Amino acid sequence: MRRAAPLLLLIATASSAPPSPLAYTQLRDAGQEEQARALMATLRCLVCQGQSIADSDADMAGDMRALVRERIARGERPAAIRHWLIARYGDYVTYDPPLSAATWPLWAAPLVLLAIGGFVARSSFRRRQR
Repeated sequence: MRRAAPLLLLIATASSAPPSPLAYTQLRDAGQEEQARALMATLRCLVCQGQSIADSDADMAGDMRALVRERIARGERPAAIRHWLIARYGDYVTYDPPLSAATWPLWAAPLVLLAIGGFVARSSFRRRQR
C-alpha cells in the first residue's frame, strides 16, 4: 500500500500539463493582441459554457487562448481561426452561431415570439375598446 501512494502522486502530477505560455501572456504586437482579444471575446468556453475564453479560468479556455494567440502571431486572420474552431468544436463554440439548418430555430424564435406578443397585445386592446 505504501508503494501505491507515490505512484498515485506521480500519476496525478503527470496528468496536469502546464499551461501554454501564451494562455496568460499577451502578444508583443499590440495590434495582434487586440485582434486576439476581440476574437477570444466571441468564443465560448466549452467547459464553463457561460463565459468567453477570454474570461474563463478553465484549462481548456487557456489552451484555446494560447491557440488563438499562436495563430494570430503566425499571421492568420481572425475569421480563419474562428472558422477552424467552429469546424473543430461545432457551432456551440461561438456566441453568434451561423444560420444553418440546425440553428434556424434559434434565429426564428425571437421573431415568432414577437409576432405572438403583437397578436396578444392587439387582441387585448380590441377587447378593451368594446
